[in-house]
Amino acid sequence: MTDQANTERYITIARACLKAINDTATDNGSREEKIQAVYQAIDSAFQAEFSEYQQNIAIMATVLERIAAGDLSSEKAADLARQTLEQQPSTGNNTRVH
Repeated sequence: MTDQANTERYITIARACLKAINDTATDNGSREEKIQAVYQAIDSAFQAEFSEYQQNIAIMATVLERIAAGDLSSEKAADLARQTLEQQPSTGNNTRVH
């Protein structure tokens, strides 16, 4: 994953949070309801932005399970691992966005 993609995800989540804060500022709801609305916005934005990661992890877990079962030759296991890695987005340099 590139730094640009991480930055875009961060901005999308931040905008969702700010929108929720702005939306609740004019609501007549209780303080607790407003806090919950902001938390829900954060969670929804986070889930939307990172669902691809969850899918990739599930794919990699399936591949590892197949390799760990020992039913594949070492060559086929290595090929399967390479194919899986090629399909995953690059993780970049793991630096924090903000």
